[in-house]
Amino acid sequence: MVLPQSKRNQPPIRREENSIQKSGGIIGLVAGIFAVLAAVFTLFIGGVAAGFEAEGASTVVGLGWGGILFSFLTIVLGAVSMGARSKVPGALLMVCSIAGAVLGGTFVAVFMVLAFIGGLLATIGTKKSAPAVA
Repeated sequence: MVLPQSKRNQPPIRREENSIQKSGGIIGLVAGIFAVLAAVFTLFIGGVAAGFEAEGASTVVGLGWGGILFSFLTIVLGAVSMGARSKVPGALLMVCSIAGAVLGGTFVAVFMVLAFIGGLLATIGTKKSAPAVA
């Protein structure tokens, strides 16, 4: 098949990518990875405190496990929100980051702020899709 002369020199048509949504997902993913490290550090501090029979050590260990849980959820939601077609994964990432900041301890909360920003970007960057016709 021979293309007309006007079509031969045109660059190939690329599908438009939504870079804000992808960057929000990447930020959420990176924040979740660092939050896992922060939660492990919280567990370590709680374990050392429990070894010395310090008061409130079990609370610190509980915060560490909460941080682990919400950090893994942040990683999963960050990865899902990169290619999502709806705003739901970005919104769930923001909810997960708030819960992780409350239930994960101080070190985890620092990275959950970053995850919240990533969820906000992933939500804002999602294209509006046409409503489904039943």
